[in-house]
Amino acid sequence: MKVVCPHCTKVYELREEQLRTFSETVLMPCPNCKATIEISLAGRGKEINEVPVRRKESLKNRILRTIDDLPPMPQVAQKARAVISDPDSSFSALAKIIETDQGIAARILRMANSSYYGLSGNISSLKHAAVVLGTRTLMELLTLACSSEILGKTLAGYDLEAGELWQHSLAVAYGSQLIARSVRPSLESDAFTAGLIHDVGKLILDAYLVESKENFKAVLGQGTETFLEAEKRILGFDHAELAAEVCSKWLIPAPIVLAVRCHHNPVPARGDVLSHIVHASDAISIMSGIGAGIDGMHYRMHPETVELFGLTGESVSVIMAEIALRVQKVSGEL
Repeated sequence: MKVVCPHCTKVYELREEQLRTFSETVLMPCPNCKATIEISLAGRGKEINEVPVRRKESLKNRILRTIDDLPPMPQVAQKARAVISDPDSSFSALAKIIETDQGIAARILRMANSSYYGLSGNISSLKHAAVVLGTRTLMELLTLACSSEILGKTLAGYDLEAGELWQHSLAVAYGSQLIARSVRPSLESDAFTAGLIHDVGKLILDAYLVESKENFKAVLGQGTETFLEAEKRILGFDHAELAAEVCSKWLIPAPIVLAVRCHHNPVPARGDVLSHIVHASDAISIMSGIGAGIDGMHYRMHPETVELFGLTGESVSVIMAEIALRVQKVSGEL
């Protein structure tokens, strides 16, 4: 079976026995450029025709070039993550990094002093915030401060009003954090970040959805495909794949990038718990009706995720209620 890397166009020949254990889709790293290749096994046993792949590539390359038009994740976030991961770092070192961007620093102090964190008017500096709240919570605030402006736009192609994508992203972030706290506490911080930025690909694809509105209407009118499947059919790839591309550009750690890539279908992640966490939270947030948009109601939680976490109607209802409460409080403070 021939596979073409969509990033560097390198062609690989895979043996049938290498794919025998997979039934639907598999992700593999490209040995040449290290990017992720998604392999659909629907036509297993047949060679991929390189001509249509390259035709889709031209569209994909055109769209991916617009990533440069998206505001980069501020360097302060990348540097702060590096400081936090250093066991010898100090609260002062973290505060100094954040203070290099006064706009973000001001937003963090405003959130730290909000009623949500129960410290109204008591936090006078970033160092004080780090000491009182802890580095994990401060990193949470930093991620919120960096992403709130980026995710607050109107997305006509997805039928999302200004602020709706931001609220949905908040919901998935807090839901992911809650689930991680229950099933794998060590993933709590990464789960929050992955949940917050999981739909960033929609920011790029929105213009192309508007441009192809009639095509989407025709495909979706048949009632046989989800919005995600329509994206892949019409554009050649979907918003989850684009989100992963953006996260890689922002130098987000690979485990978070994988979770973002697989947030609609965690199976290709081959048992990765973080991917299942974000997928579960996304589905639960959509059930809550928070920023679902035109594409939301067609998705269902994967049975593998339900079984992995032992989710029940009761446990899902508890998470939904907590998500709604947190989003209401936090979105009102920003």
